[in-house]
Parts: sequence; C-alpha cells; structure tokens
Amino acid sequence: MQNFNNYDLLTTALRQRRQKLANLIDFPVILWSGSSISRNYPALKFPFRASSHFLYFAGLPLENAAIRLESGKLELFLDDALPSSTLWHGEMPKRAEIAELIGADADFPMAQLKLRSANAATIAVQDSLIQSQQSQMLDRPLTPSKSPAGIDLELTKAIISLRLTQDAASLAELRAAAAVTVEAHKGGMAATRKPQIEAGVRAAMESVIISQNMTTAYPSIVTVHGEVLHSEHYHNALQTGDLLLADVGAETSMGWAADVTRTWPVSGKFSPTQRAIYDLVLSAHDACIDKISPGVEYQEIHLLAARIMAAGLVDLGILRGNVEDLVAMDAHALFFVHGIGHLIGLDVHDMEDLGDLAGYEAGRVRSSRFGLGFLRLNRVLQEGMLVSVEPGFYQVPAILNNLETRIKYKDCVRWDELEKFADVRGIRIEDDILVTDSGREVLTAQLPTKALEIEDLVR
Repeated sequence: MQNFNNYDLLTTALRQRRQKLANLIDFPVILWSGSSISRNYPALKFPFRASSHFLYFAGLPLENAAIRLESGKLELFLDDALPSSTLWHGEMPKRAEIAELIGADADFPMAQLKLRSANAATIAVQDSLIQSQQSQMLDRPLTPSKSPAGIDLELTKAIISLRLTQDAASLAELRAAAAVTVEAHKGGMAATRKPQIEAGVRAAMESVIISQNMTTAYPSIVTVHGEVLHSEHYHNALQTGDLLLADVGAETSMGWAADVTRTWPVSGKFSPTQRAIYDLVLSAHDACIDKISPGVEYQEIHLLAARIMAAGLVDLGILRGNVEDLVAMDAHALFFVHGIGHLIGLDVHDMEDLGDLAGYEAGRVRSSRFGLGFLRLNRVLQEGMLVSVEPGFYQVPAILNNLETRIKYKDCVRWDELEKFADVRGIRIEDDILVTDSGREVLTAQLPTKALEIEDLVR
C-alpha cells in the first residue's frame, strides 16, 4: 500500500472530483488503471505506472483495476491477490480494504465489469493490450486518446476542465514533489566536483528522490550537451569549462510530478561568455514568472521570453536588427527553439496523452511558425493552474549549420560573433509556477537561480 500523509484529505478530494464530473456529464464512465509490461520474460516487469486519468479519481496506483463512475458514485473492480503471491510479494490488502480507503461506494471482482459496462464512456490507455480489452469490454471500437469521438470526447473535455486546475489534495502532493526536487538539484550541484562522468551527478540527484520513496517523473536529463534537449545519455566526461544541464523532477507515490531545470558550471565558475548567456536566460525566466497571473494569455508569456531573448542577443552582438522584426521572423527561435513551458500535474507534461485538446483552448490550433509551433500550452491562465516556465539558449548544430537556415537568416545572425560563445552549448532555467488568485507562487523557489548562488552551491 502506498504511503499518504492524510487519507481524509485524499478521500474528500476524490469524492469532490467525482461529483464535479457528475455535474458535467450524464452517462457512466469506466477508467482502466493499466498493467505492468514484461521485459525479457513474463515475471521480469518494467515499473508499473497507473493511467493518470484513473489516478485522478481513484487516488491509488492500483494495477489491473478499473473504476466505474456515475452520478458521483464510484465502483471499484479489482481481483484480490492470489494466495500464492504472498510468497513473492507479501500480504496484500484486500479489495474491500482498498475500496474503503478510496471511498468507493461498491467493489467487485474484474469479471463483473462487463455486466456494468453498457453505454459507458472511457479514455483509451496507452497500452495496446489494455486498449483491446477496453474495446472488447465496451463492445465498440476506440479511437486514440488524442482524438476521441462521441461520448468519449465529451468525457475527455469534462476531465480536462477538472484537471486544468489543482485542488488541495493535489497541491499537497505537488508541493511535496517540488520540495524533494529542489533537494535533488542541490545534491547534484554539491556532487558535481566528484564524479568523472554525468552518470555520477545523475546518481546523486536520483538518490535524493528515491530516498523519499519517490521516483523520477521522467527520464532524467543530466548532460554537458545541453543542446540535446532530451538527452538520456550519461557517459560524457565532466571537464573544466563545461556547463552541466540537469532537468530532473520527482514524482510522488501517488503520481504527482515536479519539473525543474538548472544549468551550472562544472568548475564552479561561469566563464564570461557563459555568464552573459546565463544572465540573459535568467532575465527572460524572471520576467515571464512576474507576468503570470489569472487572465493572462500563456502565449503572451512565451512571446515576452522571445522578445527578451532577441533583445539580449542583439546586445551581445549575436543577432542584429529590430527586436520585433527578429521575433516576427523567428530569428530568436534559432537559439530558443521550444515553447516557454507546459501544464504540470499527474503527468510532467500534464494531459499530453490527449494531444492538444488539453493544452490548447477550444478553437485554437498549433502555429506553423518555427517560433511558435512547439508551444505546448495556449490557454488563458486560470487560478489553480500549475505551469512551468523554462526559457533556454541552445546551439543546435542541425539548426545552425543548415544551409537553408544560413541563407534565410544571413542578415540577422552575426556568425563570427556567435563563435565567441562556443562554450555555451545549452542553458535552460525552469521552475514550477502556481497561478494564484492575485498572481503566482513559485513552488520551487527554494532552489536558487542567480549565477553567484549557483556557483556557491557547486563549489
């Protein structure tokens, strides 16, 4: 059984979530938790992670389980563990005990789910085997979760409207994940001078997370190749003059995530060129956070970062031209290649299994522009949303050495000046921001961002 500090808070929140869903739809819902996937042989499995939509209403990461929701009531479908499993896994709680814990109104073995499946909506899980089971149980074909139809689309929209903002129980979990993530990053900085390769810093960071009975919310990025946005290799040597980019976040046992990035010098001291770019990224980071407030368009926050980055690169001699013109032609995106951030919740990129249905307000579609096409969130901010703010600067060879890019931006980029910044492969600074009634709260504020404070933590 997973640990949780306040089951009363959890069960109250679960009942409230179910009732809110009932206020939005008038048909039954069945959500599956999923199952673990075997590796080389059946008994060797990858770690299990329950479907986030199941977790939102059931609260516990139950494997091979389903819930049926209707009129604010929850029925749990789960088989009790076989007596023979005790030898390998110890005593497991009975279905009735789990049902009481999550405030279920009734509980049944899985075999009875078919009898309660008529006219139910669902969201397809990612596992193709479970999807097949879902389809057979509901006696109808399912479309992928990013393109639902009929009552599944109605359900998806209802769940999005609930999960866009956080309640007291989810915030308690998110704060816990943020606090452990902060300590993990401090541990990584303190350990940087000892390891010979990136893996040593990764180990120091993840050990902090594991010690608190949490897992990583996503594959950790700990790399001296910061220009590789999602690098998952850890074999590179740490050398004087390198910057180390660490994008590492904790996930609680209930599935709630944090997402934080810091970049620091391996030697404990930024070079002048590294410091210049770092301070520019930090200025965009700080200005964007200051702008977060209910009613603000998240795309405007992204464009604010774009303007600050463009202006700073002009000041450094890397770009030339009028700032507004540079942003309009996406010259800034040569170096700031992704969106300013995303939703955070039960998934580190929350609800992105639903495609752009969650991230984009109804009627909005992704831009075809180079500088806007990777924007993951395009909504008006609401109180209770948790979002990341993560501007960055990257020198990606595939972009900067592309012949078409060189021709298109030949009058905007001073390539000779850019060469002076060769020791800056990638810098990103990321924090988790809660939208409050009057502005914002930085959940990860205890982790410094200023260059001198970062240097002190490394040294």
